[in-house]
Amino acid sequence: MGKRIRLKQEFLLVSASIQDIIMHYLKNHPDLSAFGDKVRIQINDTHPSLVIAELMRLLTKQYDFGWHEAWETVQTVCSYSNHTILQESLEEWNQNRLDYLLPRQYKIIQQLNLELCNSVRAQYPGDEERVRRMSCIENGQCRMANFAIYGSHKVNGVAALHTEILKKSLFKDFYEMYPDRFVNVTNGVTQRRWILHANPRLADWICKRIGKGWITHFPEIGKLAHYAKDPVSQQEFLQIKKENKQELIAYLREKNPLRDAQGKVFSHSPSLDEDALFAVQIKRIHEYKRQLMHALHIIMIYHELQANPFSRKVKRMVIFAGKAAPGYAMAKNIIQLISCISRRINLDSAVRNMLKVAFIENYNVTRAEKIIPAADLSEQISTAGTEASGTGNMKLSMNGALTICTEDGSNVEVRQEVTDQFWPFSFGAHSLQNEEAWRRGGYNPWDVYMHNPSIAKAVDALRDRSLAFNDTEHEALCQIYHSLLEKGSSDMADKYFVLNDLPAYYQMQKKVEELYANPSLWAEYAIQNMAGMGKFSSDEAAHNYARLIWDLKPCPMDPQELASVRNVYSEHDKCRIKQCS
Repeated sequence: MGKRIRLKQEFLLVSASIQDIIMHYLKNHPDLSAFGDKVRIQINDTHPSLVIAELMRLLTKQYDFGWHEAWETVQTVCSYSNHTILQESLEEWNQNRLDYLLPRQYKIIQQLNLELCNSVRAQYPGDEERVRRMSCIENGQCRMANFAIYGSHKVNGVAALHTEILKKSLFKDFYEMYPDRFVNVTNGVTQRRWILHANPRLADWICKRIGKGWITHFPEIGKLAHYAKDPVSQQEFLQIKKENKQELIAYLREKNPLRDAQGKVFSHSPSLDEDALFAVQIKRIHEYKRQLMHALHIIMIYHELQANPFSRKVKRMVIFAGKAAPGYAMAKNIIQLISCISRRINLDSAVRNMLKVAFIENYNVTRAEKIIPAADLSEQISTAGTEASGTGNMKLSMNGALTICTEDGSNVEVRQEVTDQFWPFSFGAHSLQNEEAWRRGGYNPWDVYMHNPSIAKAVDALRDRSLAFNDTEHEALCQIYHSLLEKGSSDMADKYFVLNDLPAYYQMQKKVEELYANPSLWAEYAIQNMAGMGKFSSDEAAHNYARLIWDLKPCPMDPQELASVRNVYSEHDKCRIKQCS
């Protein structure tokens, strides 16, 4: 039932959208003969890919297009952005379900797939295995990513590394057949929401140094590099960060208090303060994003503090937030683990003033606007070769957080812009190393377990009841333990190489604390990171879509209109700063 509802939702939105597009087009044109010249539709991941079949149906049945004329128009109009490398995340629909709910669209998909398979056979005669791989229908499933690629004139990844993986691995056959279709458009985020609106103190600090041009032309943020070594600028930056942390702490105490295993709010609150290192991992809960590795690192710190409360000089506030798919059992197990760790630390009077863990409930943009300005350390620790892009890393860097990361997704490009000198916390295996390990069927996590006593102790804590508070939690943590060390019936042990990268991650976190203990140097690095973010505005991403995919030319803006826009942002800026004060 859930799958039928999902398919109905997708088709409803696609059908309504394309009818609306045609209606607006016909208000300004007598017929659809110029539709391919005037309209562009971006298929944002596979979920709207039914637009290809629905547009074909409308053009041929309602607007008297011939089949080949309609197909040429559809391919000219449509382009496809891929957002996932994971095979299991590429959308497929059961062909019987599709035929039952959308018989006309399914017949169109069948006919288009026949034409695709015939064109593959014509170009690669005798290679039926290639035909099978590229077919949109295989083993009773309609592969919507293949369909979206075939129906589009351009296909883009959302980070340079991601696009290369699409071309060399995931969609290698399509790239060999249609090399001109594949382009890269790295994601971006808007500085107007994530600095100007979310962090007015920092926005004011930036404007006092480089003016307001960065609000509408973000590459101007690069001018901040001149102030990275300035002691006054460093002190003001650190004070802003401190005030943002105070605001977040107050928000958490009111809206997200720490609860015990029965859901009751703890009567006492740990005395962690704004001087602590705020390490933030806010993103969907997924095994490949490796919240689990972060959690194991916290357990290792917890064990060290238990043995010696003075073993760490830097206090640490760890913040998790994110949503898990309802049917994703392992993701929910990881949330339970984080909650167990949080409660266990809070109950330990010898540790809780040096270490605090918070899982922020009901994560959304409003909560992100509170968390991101307060972050010191951005945790971007996905298994290299699995993250398409990532945009949380950009939001956090723009707000003066340093990044601990693998060489994955857009981290690679951010590092190139910031330069290695000010990007000190990269760690772990690279995507090619991981790809080779996957080809071999994985690695042996017991090697890491046996040669690292502190890691072994942290892993053992998952099943020795030192963290769980009841049988339900114990069962969830045991499932995590088995996933790390034991092969399943259809899966490898530690599929996302958590233990493989954990030793390097642990050592890099020590370097993080060493740098954090030098506030002026930390501030210099943070300001340099902000200065390197000019390329990662959504303005730049939109410009690249227009230039590389939509074939749109920018309209010159009237100087008076531009001045008016900047005045609006200026007044908005003043209002936010006043409200914040």
